[in-house]
Amino acid sequence: MKIKSLVVIVIVTFFIIAGCSQSKGSKTISTPYKQTAFLMGTVVTVKIYDEGKEAVLEPVFHRIEELARQITMNEENEDESEVTRINKMAGIEPVKVSEDLYKLIESGKQYSQIADGTFDISVGPLTSLWHIGYSDAKKPDESEIQEVLSLIQYEDIELNEDNQTVFLKQSGMKLDLGAIAKGYITDEVLAVLKENQVETAIIDLGGNVYVMGKNTSGKDWTIGIQDPFSPRGEIVGRIAESNISVVTSGVYERYLEVDGVKYHHILNPKDGYPYSNDIAGVTIISDKSMDGDALSTSVFSKGIEDGMAFIEEIEDAEAIFISHDKKISMTSGIKKQFELVNEQFEIVE
Repeated sequence: MKIKSLVVIVIVTFFIIAGCSQSKGSKTISTPYKQTAFLMGTVVTVKIYDEGKEAVLEPVFHRIEELARQITMNEENEDESEVTRINKMAGIEPVKVSEDLYKLIESGKQYSQIADGTFDISVGPLTSLWHIGYSDAKKPDESEIQEVLSLIQYEDIELNEDNQTVFLKQSGMKLDLGAIAKGYITDEVLAVLKENQVETAIIDLGGNVYVMGKNTSGKDWTIGIQDPFSPRGEIVGRIAESNISVVTSGVYERYLEVDGVKYHHILNPKDGYPYSNDIAGVTIISDKSMDGDALSTSVFSKGIEDGMAFIEEIEDAEAIFISHDKKISMTSGIKKQFELVNEQFEIVE
């Protein structure tokens, strides 16, 4: 049995003209102020290109660390995690939570409803069972899977806005906010940057990328789209965008290999197994990173054709799908901006 974790890479490249002004009040620099940390099990990097704004990195990372403590679950912050407390009190009593976590869970429940449960933030019992990406990952027995499926019910997440409490109605229920947590934090980092009058920056939370403003030459950022079959960050193509979130999900991110069969980490809450269809990877381009997070997971339940139709109906969102046979399909709003750079892939017209 082998466990592998491959980093999702959205590569941002750009032409640089040192000191190029973007506006009367903001002058950009060619070498950004940069800070990197390992948080939430991933590498977090923020780059600021506004001259004189280095000090803004401090409140940015303070906000990231604050949210990571509240909304993520891992061995390092188990006692501080509000999500852990909610899960421990499942079937017992409501738990009062911070405003941030309440908003995140409220949004997560809405996303679950929109996706008709194919995306479900109460999937925790199932993700804990497989535990893909960790040293104790395993392929569960069918009986184990069937036992936890009845606990995955986003309708049984009871929210009380007046008391700001969250209650999981069934004992054994567990929230897993991993599919939207990085998106929420990315959006909050963007808010901190705006509050501090930053106009040009790149936020990268382990593959959730937001490009803010124009690049230092005054043009759109060039964003590379990950090759889902390569572990080394090679790209299949690129798009030019600014003030946009780019989120990529794929079967290459984390997987468990048992007897030569790979089981990826995007699990179907309906049957308990990883989704199996024609999608190898999908990139969502959207205004909000949390939307990109939720949508990138939701479309895995639909396959490329239905996933394309689903995204076409979503305002301010576009998608790039890559199939297992290396065909690239795109929603209407992004086709003209995409440039293919890898001849092993084919664009579906």
